[in-house]
Amino acid sequence: MEAILLVVVGICLSLIGFAGLALPALPGAPLLFAGLFCIAWAENFVFVGTGTLVTLGILAILTYAVDLIAGAFGVRRFGASSRAMLGATLGAIVGLFFGFVGIVIGPFIGAGIGELSTGQNLRAAGYAGIGATIGLVIGVAAKLTLAFAMIGIFVLMRLM
Repeated sequence: MEAILLVVVGICLSLIGFAGLALPALPGAPLLFAGLFCIAWAENFVFVGTGTLVTLGILAILTYAVDLIAGAFGVRRFGASSRAMLGATLGAIVGLFFGFVGIVIGPFIGAGIGELSTGQNLRAAGYAGIGATIGLVIGVAAKLTLAFAMIGIFVLMRLM
């Protein structure tokens, strides 16, 4: 009975974690890792052991690094300021309340407002918004790639 509960909790955490990879308000990678850990625990770590869990943990941590790098790349590539980066982050958080469209448009608007607050013109603010949006998309793609790698490694070890 305990094993079944752990598997159900693990699957739920993994699904929520997967959603969190695209939604900035949820800690996606840690939740995905916790879900996979629960499933491994339910099987007494017979199939997925310490080495695999350490690898999955490293991949989970890497999602934060690639997210920061992608965001910085997108904003900096278009010559935006640090305020534009902060604005993009705040815009992404506010955008959560407006669904998928808000998640995409929020960073654009936030970066634009951040850039305007530094005294830049509307054109520079638009470029900052485009850079923030590109960085967001690259970051989500990279995080999803790492998440699929985590799941692939877990399944591979489970089936071996």
